Amino acid sequence: MRQKLDFLKTRKYSKKKQYLISVLLIILTAVLCFFSVEFIGYRAVALILLLVVSVNAILFDILPVMLCALLSALIWNFFFIPPIFNWQIATPEDGLMFLMYFVIASINAVLTFKIREVERKERDEEEKGKAIQLYNTLLNSLSHELRTPISTIIGAVDTIKDDQTKLSADNRDALHSEIEIAAFRLNRQVENLLSMSRLEAGFIQPRADWCDVNELVFSAIQDNQDNANHHKIEFAPDESLPLFKLDSGLVEQILYNLIHNALQHTPQNTEIKIEVSYSDKNCIIQVLDNGEGFPENEIDLVFDKFYRLNHTGAGGTGLGLSIVKGFTKAMSGNVQLVNRQEGGAKFIIEIPCEFSQQINLENE
Repeated sequence: MRQKLDFLKTRKYSKKKQYLISVLLIILTAVLCFFSVEFIGYRAVALILLLVVSVNAILFDILPVMLCALLSALIWNFFFIPPIFNWQIATPEDGLMFLMYFVIASINAVLTFKIREVERKERDEEEKGKAIQLYNTLLNSLSHELRTPISTIIGAVDTIKDDQTKLSADNRDALHSEIEIAAFRLNRQVENLLSMSRLEAGFIQPRADWCDVNELVFSAIQDNQDNANHHKIEFAPDESLPLFKLDSGLVEQILYNLIHNALQHTPQNTEIKIEVSYSDKNCIIQVLDNGEGFPENEIDLVFDKFYRLNHTGAGGTGLGLSIVKGFTKAMSGNVQLVNRQEGGAKFIIEIPCEFSQQINLENE
């Protein structure tokens, strides 16, 4: 029920719009009841109007609902309680019914509003708890992911600057290499945090242009080459592929994160394979490995922010795959993770786009 209320979002409408919709609902119901009152009776009309007031109480704020309760009572009196088309009530029984109707409608509106307020407070508390948990998870992850490269850089620089330490050219080059690797690692984590911030703020606006996905794959592989010493990355470019009209920056980041995730979380000597194809409407990218795969009960969670698989070693903030999902959705695409029957995992990215053949056909 709570999810449905969130989905409707009618309480975020302007006051003017809430008043207008709620009044129209009452009037429309009254018109329908007026033409069927001979069959259902004017007492049944009261129950129907009460039902509409209840629906309004679920959808809107308290003031529009109270207006509906008052309006429905007046409509019931004027158009349905004999004698009709005037404000008189012929019998004490009908007068009591009218009074009870107004009281019940008002109580119903207030109670429904109070229930929704309690639900809102519970939901806010739940979201606050989740935010604190995510914040703690982020701090725990960053305490390692950012501190380690920073410590490496500081230690290497201190060693180089130490006048009492006599360094050979090889040792100096090794320290420079450590600084470079640590700086790239630090930059990658900062880029992931910035990407996630852009996604949450809704600042990701894809800019589609014609691109060669084969080149994007090669670029993503090259960027991951320093971490691929103990893995084999296989990609056979298909020269017959058309050009795709995509945001090349987002697609390259998706590829980079998928390859990096496979390198980081599969055993040594694992083979990682990238395949690119297309259907009538989609560019399809698949990243496969022959590692250990994912626990079935965690497959639906791996794209959540800061989520890390149970029993995984240190490393990673849990942002890479959530960025993959966010960038893919930003381009109206879909990402899927499945375990392969022969062992390992397969990520499938499908992004709707135009193909270069379509341009050629139009020109012809």
